[in-house]
Amino acid sequence: MKIRTRFAPSPTGYMHIGNLRTALYEYLIAKANGGDFILRIEDTDQKRYVEGATDIIYATLKTVGMNWDEGPDIGGNYGPYIQSERRNIYAEYAHKLVELGGAHYCFCAKNDTEEEKDETLNIKFKDPCKHIPLAEAKKRVAAGEPYVIRQTINKTGKSKYHDEVYGDIEIDYDELDEGVLLKSDGLPTYNFANVVDDHLMQITHVVRGNEYISSTPKYNLIYEDFGWEHPFYVHVPPVMKDAQHKLSKRNGDASFQDLVKKGYLPEAIINYIALLGWNPGTEQEIFSLDELKQCFAVERLNRSPAIFDITKLTWMNGCYIRALSEEKFHELALPYYEGMSPSVNLKVLSKTLQPRVETLQDITEQTDFIRSVLPFGVELYSNKKMKTDAEVAKSVLPKVLEALSSQEDWSNEALFASLKHLAEELGVKNGQVLYPLRIALSGKETTPGGATEIAVIIGKTETLKRLQDAIKKLS
Repeated sequence: MKIRTRFAPSPTGYMHIGNLRTALYEYLIAKANGGDFILRIEDTDQKRYVEGATDIIYATLKTVGMNWDEGPDIGGNYGPYIQSERRNIYAEYAHKLVELGGAHYCFCAKNDTEEEKDETLNIKFKDPCKHIPLAEAKKRVAAGEPYVIRQTINKTGKSKYHDEVYGDIEIDYDELDEGVLLKSDGLPTYNFANVVDDHLMQITHVVRGNEYISSTPKYNLIYEDFGWEHPFYVHVPPVMKDAQHKLSKRNGDASFQDLVKKGYLPEAIINYIALLGWNPGTEQEIFSLDELKQCFAVERLNRSPAIFDITKLTWMNGCYIRALSEEKFHELALPYYEGMSPSVNLKVLSKTLQPRVETLQDITEQTDFIRSVLPFGVELYSNKKMKTDAEVAKSVLPKVLEALSSQEDWSNEALFASLKHLAEELGVKNGQVLYPLRIALSGKETTPGGATEIAVIIGKTETLKRLQDAIKKLS
C-alpha cells in the first residue's frame, strides 16, 4: 500500500501554528514512507473565506520546504483539489447515501435544523424528517421544496475504532448527532466532504486534532454505508498557549507569518513545531527537514498537549542563525540596515551581530546606535570592573583621538593593536582605554562588539567625529 496523506486547510487567513504542525506531520508520514503528500483546499465554508488566503497556504508550505505531490496548482490524478469545484461529486454521493439508508432528506426550517441542545437537559435535536418515507421525501425534493441532507444514525451500542496515537477508542452511538451532510446551497459540510474526498483521493492516513475523536464514529458510519475502508487515524493533542488555553488564531496568537515578521527563521519554526507533540527518542533537538523525514515515526507522537514555549523557540532560532553562512546571514540582515549611512561597513556589522542575535528582529535593537550615537550622561563612563569613570575618560579620550587620527590601517586588528600600545604608553589597563571609547562611540553600556569593532563598522570619519563630540561634553 502506498502511503498517501493530505493537508486540507480552509483559506481563512494566516497559517496558524497548529495547522502548520498538522501539515508537517502529514508530510513527514508520507515522506518517511516514500509516499505522496497532497494539498487540498477545503473552501466550502464561504462565510469564513478570506481573499488571498489560498496564496498564503501555498507560500507558507513552499517557504518551509513542504512541497506537495498533487494539488490545485499542479494537478494530479484525483482532482479537482478545491472543494468548491467538487460540488457535483458531493451531491451525487449524498443522494446515493440517502438511497443506502445512511442519510435522509430534511425539510425543517433553517433555524430548526441546527444541532440544538437543551443546555439544561442536554437533549439533542431530534429530526422529525427522519421518519418521512423515502418516496414521499423524493416527491417533495422534486417539487422544489428546500432541503438539506442529514446523516441517519440507527445503530445502538458502542462504536469502536483504533487511533495511532490514542489506541482503541469506544464511543456510544447515542452520543452522536445526526448532522447535516449537504447544505441547502448544495455545498457539503466538513463532516461529509472530507470522507468523500479522502476515499476518492485514496488517502491512507489522516492527521487531525483530537477534538475530532468524538466525531470519527460518524465518519466511519459513512465509510461503512458506502462499503469503503476508512483511513488510519492519527489524532494529535492541541498546541497550548499555557496550561489552560489553546493557541488560537482568533485570540490573536502568533501565526507562522507573525513569527517570520518577528525575525524567526522558517527552518527553526518547522524544527520547533515538529517537537510539539513528537519525541525523537534521543537527546537531539536540532533537525533539518531532511533529517526529520529520515527519523519521524507516528509511534513517537505524544498524547499530552504541548505548550508553545517562545523562549525555547527563540533559543533554537539563535542556533539556526549562528549556523548560517556569513553570506546568508548578511543577506537576511540587509533589510534591517535600511537608512544607515553609506559609510557604515555592513559586512563587518553582520559578522559582529551574527553570534549575538537570537532573532533577526534583535538587529534593530542592537544597531540603534549605528545611525547616531545615543544621548547619555557622563556617569555611563563609570565601571568598577574596568576601573573607569568620567575623569578617566576625560584624560584618555583626547589621546585616543590623537592616536586614531593618524591611524591608516582601519582594520579591527590594527586598531586594537594601536590602542593596546596606547594603554601601555599611558600606563593604564586596556579596558581603561577601550571602555570609554566604546561609550563615546555608542552611548550604550552594552553593544554587539567592542570599541574597535564599532569603530570599524561606523568608519574612521564618524569615529573621529563622535570622539570629538564626546570630549567636548567632558570639558
